Amino acid sequence: MKSAFMKLYDKVLCAAFSIMLLFIALGIVVGVARLFLNLGSLLLNTDITGQYVRIISEVLTLFILIELSRSLADYFSEHRLRMTFIVDAAIVFVLREIMIKLFEHKIGSDEIYALSALLFVMGCLRIGSVLVFQREKRMFEVAEKARLAEEV
Repeated sequence: MKSAFMKLYDKVLCAAFSIMLLFIALGIVVGVARLFLNLGSLLLNTDITGQYVRIISEVLTLFILIELSRSLADYFSEHRLRMTFIVDAAIVFVLREIMIKLFEHKIGSDEIYALSALLFVMGCLRIGSVLVFQREKRMFEVAEKARLAEEV
């Protein structure tokens, strides 16, 4: 049985996550609208390369926002934050930075090695979190089957 303090804590946390999710959803809508508005300037502008970098950057930023919103939306059904969604957002963020810097030719080999190591660690984190999630799911299913067998 939860204490009154824990119930209040859960309500405040849900309210905070709801507000964050609302702002992220608003950011996604505004970002998509700006993306379509920038397509017109792509046709009119002579510096196509600069416009492509901006559009790619905005699309990847929207992917990050979508991953974060998935994580927050999942909180409402599971009442916990799933590591995979958060790591996915971090991976997309690092890939976004690498792609933009590579496209602009503003990245050195030492930075590529450092970001590659970071991507490797985040990839290992993601694989580990998926494996742990699957293990917990199997353990829950086994426990549920045992509970149902005891009831019969």
